[in-house]
Amino acid sequence: MRPVLPGDISAAARALLPLPPGSRKSVALRLIKEAQAADRYRKRFRKAHALFGNGTLMAAAMMRPLAREPRLDDPDFLDCRFHIFQALMDQRRPVS
Repeated sequence: MRPVLPGDISAAARALLPLPPGSRKSVALRLIKEAQAADRYRKRFRKAHALFGNGTLMAAAMMRPLAREPRLDDPDFLDCRFHIFQALMDQRRPVS
């Protein structure tokens, strides 16, 4: 996956926002896996993946319906951003 920027977090959280709270964690993890797969595809074929984008988290998120961006202190938006940050940490944590 390409480096994660603030816009990536916002777009990914907006992709989670319309979903039921119970499914946000698994979809956050899936978004990251899709961005990783797209980045591998981009490096190999020198073009964006048709379903997952160009290897950024934002591109993977934008392949889904996005909610309008709410205020930063919106409780549901905070929950969605939490799941994105948690998924990023889980992906980077070394396996012991």
